[in-house]
Amino acid sequence: MAKPGYGKRSAPDQLPRTRADFGLLPARERYVAGFVDHLPEGAAMSVKQLAKQLPLYGQQAISSALTALSVAGHLRRVRCAVGAGDETRWVFRTFWSRTAHDNEWWKTYLSAENTAQADSSAPDAPAPDIAPPPPWVPDEERPPPVHDEPGTEQGPEHTPVPSQRTLEQAPDTQPEPPAPAPHPSEAGPSPAYLALARLGHEDRRLPLSADDCQELEPQAAEWLSRGVSVDYLITALTAGLPAQVDTPLGFVRRRLTDKIPPRIPTTASASPGTPGPAPTRRILMECTDCGRPGQPEALPDGLCRPCRTTHRPDTDDAPAPPAEAAEIKARMTNLRGLLRTV
Repeated sequence: MAKPGYGKRSAPDQLPRTRADFGLLPARERYVAGFVDHLPEGAAMSVKQLAKQLPLYGQQAISSALTALSVAGHLRRVRCAVGAGDETRWVFRTFWSRTAHDNEWWKTYLSAENTAQADSSAPDAPAPDIAPPPPWVPDEERPPPVHDEPGTEQGPEHTPVPSQRTLEQAPDTQPEPPAPAPHPSEAGPSPAYLALARLGHEDRRLPLSADDCQELEPQAAEWLSRGVSVDYLITALTAGLPAQVDTPLGFVRRRLTDKIPPRIPTTASASPGTPGPAPTRRILMECTDCGRPGQPEALPDGLCRPCRTTHRPDTDDAPAPPAEAAEIKARMTNLRGLLRTV
């Protein structure tokens, strides 16, 4: 089982179980789908945990099977905001449906789920059924890279701020001159700098030096100015990492540029006839393959555009030609044979 608030969540509108369930899927996907369908609510759904329980396939095969099940309409991976205010934490869930649904159904369902989550987080609403998760993302629920698992993400501790006190001056004493303001280099590091400095502790593939953190600090601060938390920033930078990152500085700079969230206006006054503000985003879908966050309409089949292009290199609709797939398979078999002889 996953930690409270994480793991498997069953979607509605599912038909009763039958022997014909998943009959149109390939053998591997049918095997994985049958196992996931019988898991209880809240079960761990990471590739690492599933591979431990399914001895026929490794982590790479399980990851590919989950991607195929997402394309087939059986699952969607999401991040859900739990709590309110400063206590908000993002937890990872996998919505599962025995009955396959199309993109429009999933978009409608996740929008309704987002509205329900936003209503439950209102100040006058009853507390949600699940307790807020701890201020870190556990390894078993982070969208897992296949080759290595990132470390736990420890949130900053909340220290009470001491109340300010004023000193009464004696009537006959001269007021002392004010102390000089500290130099910027003497002030404490900013939240953006600390978030970048923690990347190497969260995942060994992203070690940044002090100069690197200082160089990237303005970009990270721009993320925080758009309303995201430090935990969200770190998760977005460490999700779906490749097996090896040759230049962490360039890699993080690229992610800070490509994945920056939109700026949400805060004090814009609505004119007459203008629709009201959109509900607070409490659920954010993510790519089943790489973990890139986005809105449901931007992730058809549960995949972002780069991953759809990778899995279907010619177009978004047509798979690779069978002849090309057979040629790739033969080449990989030949490479494995050469490796055995070395």
